[in-house]
Amino acid sequence: MRVASLTDVGKMEVREREQPKPEPDEVVLRVGACGVCATDLHMYHGSYAVDFPIVLGHESAGTVTEIGDEVSGLEPGDRVAMNPAVPCNNCSYCKRGETNLCDSATAIGGAGDRIIDGSFAEYVRVPAGNVEQIGDLPFRHAALAEPLGCCIHAADRSGAGQADSVALIGAGPIGLLMLQTLRNRGASPIAVSELDPERRELAAEMGADIVVDPNDGDPVETIREEIGEVDVGIEVVGLVPTIQQAYDVTAKGGNTLIVGVPKQGETMEINPFDIYYNDLDIRGTFALTQETFERAVSLLRQGRIDVDTIVTEEIGLEDIPRAFERMENNEGLKKVVVPGDGE
Repeated sequence: MRVASLTDVGKMEVREREQPKPEPDEVVLRVGACGVCATDLHMYHGSYAVDFPIVLGHESAGTVTEIGDEVSGLEPGDRVAMNPAVPCNNCSYCKRGETNLCDSATAIGGAGDRIIDGSFAEYVRVPAGNVEQIGDLPFRHAALAEPLGCCIHAADRSGAGQADSVALIGAGPIGLLMLQTLRNRGASPIAVSELDPERRELAAEMGADIVVDPNDGDPVETIREEIGEVDVGIEVVGLVPTIQQAYDVTAKGGNTLIVGVPKQGETMEINPFDIYYNDLDIRGTFALTQETFERAVSLLRQGRIDVDTIVTEEIGLEDIPRAFERMENNEGLKKVVVPGDGE
């Protein structure tokens, strides 16, 4: 089979490799589609250290081709989405359902303490408990179950519910998935601040009540003028200035949530008296849980999330480095790798 192997920082090669065989509790998938994520970009550039060589790619869906001897409920030919976070199911976090915080998790092609080969390949090996049936959902849609599961977990962490006002800072692929997740929860009004005019337009089409161009003035002041008190400020960019905006726009008694991935070692100043006096929460959100992955697949199968608008490019294994360049330049939205013959 063909794989796109990361062999060094900034160096990816398409190679031939032997097709994997499943362990007794595993299945092998023929990859139908795999999303390209900012995490992949960090690993490609070395800002997230990995051992070389490694096959990246953790947002995927495909067809079951082989099953292990102990697998039940799945058959060759089943169409499934893959959850790349493999928990130990034994630590206290797993027992509480917080599988995203597992002490001994394995990541399939994604970020983690232990990383195994992922889905920038024609075939991938996955524990049977980490896949969900997708029926006739297109693979390019089902591949977004993982990032959508992250957004559902983030929405849970935000505490935003019906009629809660939200300021969303950033409208890239994750921001637009986050916007739709919040709309499904009944949050309203939702303001979106985004530099790119095309992304602002998409945010409006996907249900943002107001969209703000931060180049036109202080977005915090504009959002407050438009929707009043903001119950939840959510940052989906990963930069200190935009995290500060999400914090500054959050009203007394509200919650600021960091969804974007900041660089390791970044710092910012926050007045602890303000947190105390204004009864504020500042929260992070990491990855997804087994439960939010299942919910994501359900939402996609029910057509509650617009994926076609977000997936702007389908590429081959050879095109991944170029896709990284386009991501850095904010060209297009979600890039999806189709390693073989797709559907």
